[in-house]
Formats: sequence, structure tokens, C-alpha cells
Amino acid sequence: MSKRRSRDIGAEILEGIRQLKRGKVGRIINCPPVAETRTRVGLSQAEFARLLGVSVRTLQEWEQERRVPSGPARMLLAIAHKNPRALLEAV
Repeated sequence: MSKRRSRDIGAEILEGIRQLKRGKVGRIINCPPVAETRTRVGLSQAEFARLLGVSVRTLQEWEQERRVPSGPARMLLAIAHKNPRALLEAV
């Protein structure tokens, strides 16, 4: 039976977080221009924010590129940008 070396789970978690922050790990979904995507879908800021499950203020922050959408929001935005009808039909 081989000896198992001791793991420092806390250190592993911290290193994983550091890698994520640096963009070194995980699949990155490019985010299309949010304002352009909303225009393609044909909704107001309030309607689009409600559809995505975020506040209007958050949507405005994304549109003005002061904040970046999270992974799930990026995926929804990518779908909406590529096929606006698919997003509207899903609701």
C-alpha cells in the first residue's frame, strides 16, 4: 500500500481562484457587444434585463463595458447574438 501525501486543500482552492482570475483555467466564452445584442433581439433595457435575470443597472454596466457578464450570462448573450429568435422562443 502506497503512502498518500498530505494535501493542502485550502492552498489548492486559492491557487484555482488565482488561475481563474488570471483567465488561465476554464473555457472562455467571448461576449458579444451587449447593446448590439439587445438591439438585435429588439427589446428595451428593462425587458432584456428581465429576460436575462439581471437588474437594469447591471445590464447598463455591461453595455457601457464597466462590468463583464459572468459565464452563464455570456452564454445567453452569445445565443441571443447568434440567434435572437431562439432566445425569445425559449422564454
